[in-house]
Formats: sequence, C-alpha cells, structure tokens
Amino acid sequence: MQKLLLVATVVSLISACSSKEVDSVEALVADGNMEDIRAKRKELSSRQKQLEKEISLLDSAIDSKKENTNLPLVTAFEAHANEFYHYVELQGDVTTKQNVLIYPEASGLLVDVRVEEGERVKKGQLLGIIDDGGLRSQLIQMEAQLALAKTTFERQKRLWDQKVGSEIQFLEAKTNYESQKNAVDQMRSQLDKFRVKAPFSGIIDDVIKEQGTVVSPGPGSEIFRIINLTDMYLEVLVPETYLTSVVPGKRVKVHFPILNDTIDTKVKETGNFINPNNRSFNVRVPVPNKEGKIKPNLTAKVLINDYYQEEAILIPQSVISENAEGDQYVYAVAEDDKGQTATVKRRIIETGKTQNGKVEITSGISDGTRIILEGARSVKDGQLVKILKN
Repeated sequence: MQKLLLVATVVSLISACSSKEVDSVEALVADGNMEDIRAKRKELSSRQKQLEKEISLLDSAIDSKKENTNLPLVTAFEAHANEFYHYVELQGDVTTKQNVLIYPEASGLLVDVRVEEGERVKKGQLLGIIDDGGLRSQLIQMEAQLALAKTTFERQKRLWDQKVGSEIQFLEAKTNYESQKNAVDQMRSQLDKFRVKAPFSGIIDDVIKEQGTVVSPGPGSEIFRIINLTDMYLEVLVPETYLTSVVPGKRVKVHFPILNDTIDTKVKETGNFINPNNRSFNVRVPVPNKEGKIKPNLTAKVLINDYYQEEAILIPQSVISENAEGDQYVYAVAEDDKGQTATVKRRIIETGKTQNGKVEITSGISDGTRIILEGARSVKDGQLVKILKN
C-alpha cells in the first residue's frame, strides 16, 4: 500500500512540475536567448534521468511483489537419523529332518494297524503289528529253558560256594545259562522287528498299507509316513557375495504368501561349502510352527539382514536427482523469519543401501535438514519457493 501511495505522489509531483515547466520553457523560447535555452534543456535532461531511475526502482518493487504471489509451491520434510536394517531378499523352501517313511524290518502279514491318518503319536508308540510266523511260541519255549538254566546255575553256584561239587559242573551250568539268556535276547530283538513303532513324536501323515497286506523290507513296502511339524527349518541358497555379512545370529523375516503370514527368526547356521555351479552357500533358518500351519516344501520369501546402521538418514529415492557428471543431489530449503518462503539450496550427496524405496545418505545431509519432497523436479538452486505446510 505504501508503494502505491509513493507512485501516486511521484505522478502528482511530475504533473505539477510539468505545468510550471511548460510556462517557463515557453517564456524562454519566446525570449530567444540560446544560452538560457541550452541551460534549461540540460537541467531538464538531468532531471529526466533521475526520474527514470526512480521509476525503475518503483517498477522493481512492483515486480517483486507480483513474483512473491506466484512462487512455486513445494512440500518439505525433515530428514532424521534412525536405526536401519537392510535385508537381502531370497527364496527358500520349508523342510524338516523328521519327515520319514516307515518301512517294515521283517516280512509277513500286516495283521494290525493301530493308528489313523492325522493321529498324533509319541516316540516308541506301537503303530502296527506283523505276523511273526510262530516266533512268539518259540520265544515262550526258550524263556522256559532259560528259567531252568537259571535255576540250575544258581544251585551249582551255591554248591560251588560251599566247596561242593566239581568246578566243571559249575562252569557248564554258568555257560548254559548265559547262552540261553543271549538266545532269548536275540529272539526278543527278532520279534521286536514285527512290531512297527514310531521313531519320533509327530503326526501320521499317511497310512500307506492296509491291514491284511503282506509286507517285506525294501523299497515299495513303506507302511506309514510320519512328520514332526514342530522342528522345521528353511534351506536358503545365498550368493557368495554375502559370505561375510550373512552369519549365524542375523535377523531374518520369513513371509509365507499363501498363508499371508510373516514370522521373525534368526540364522541358525551357514554352510562351509560354495557350490561351484551357482556360486552360493547354504543357510539354515529355523521356522517356529506353533499353530501347525506351515507344511514341508512350502515356499517362503526370506529377508536376511546383511547390514545394520545405528543412526542412518533415509530419504525417498524419488527426490534424488543426478547431474551430467554423475553426482547425485537433492534440494534442501531454509525458511525465512516468517516461515512462508524459503530459498532452495542444492546439496550434493553420497548414498548407501536402498530398502523399500528409501535410500541411505552417507554424506551431504545432516540430521534435521529440510528436503523438498513434492516439487523437487521443478525448482532450481537459489530459487525462492513457498512451502506448503503438511
């Protein structure tokens, strides 16, 4: 408003002076004195230059006011240092060491199946019985003979302790008893092969042979499949470039797309062999499975932490530009006293790891620096902009 009043005042003064000057100039022309006319012309020319300079200053003030009303609009954010975990994304398959087919150890007729599919069993639990072909009766006879041999040995021992009888009788009784005992133990071990038991606690996933089937040891005669879903892990092939950064104890995020579930775990162990075919090493990651939803051979997306920084500045990758020399830069802003406008300052930066669309800044930006977010592609270094409040 003050500038407009100044312009109006200058215009009125010019008008008033112009009317007086016209009378004075006309009088000088009428008088015809050339020296006076030249002097007056010089005076008016000097005053003209001064007026043009003042008008130019007023025009600049008007243009400046007009420019401030049409400043580029941008948004900005403050860059802050935070913990940064970088993850390498790989793929793995769920497996378990306790996923086995149970084969018979003896030939015969499967006379009894004690479990059903989906049933939970404990280690050593009886799953099925195979006909022993009369070995049980033989064992009963052998046990009777063992009892007689034991009694004979004990009597001979008592007599021998009393110095009664011959040493050879005592030794024969002892040998007969021990021989009969070993024979009974062998028969019991043989009979135990006709009783199919669970090798570990788990779930009967499949009953392959039905009761009444003739089975025998060897491929194709499996009777049950038993699986333990609690002790599971992921086998992941990791490129050799991560050999020093992916070590036991590193954080791991495992995502199962089919289950829409993510779990947190850690690297348990890493392989000591680099596969020459794909230049990778094996990493084993345990998979907790409390709810039993995770199954063997299920595919998972595995994120293994290979880099950590306690205080890292991360900014969106979209605000970073690159010049012809290959330098990366961003535009920072510093607000004026009123917080309405700011001057753009280009900052050359160096970057580190990238994760989820954000880039780690290793130099060029400090904690608290305000970076232009929206509008970064349409501003220039040193330009005045207006910051929209988020």
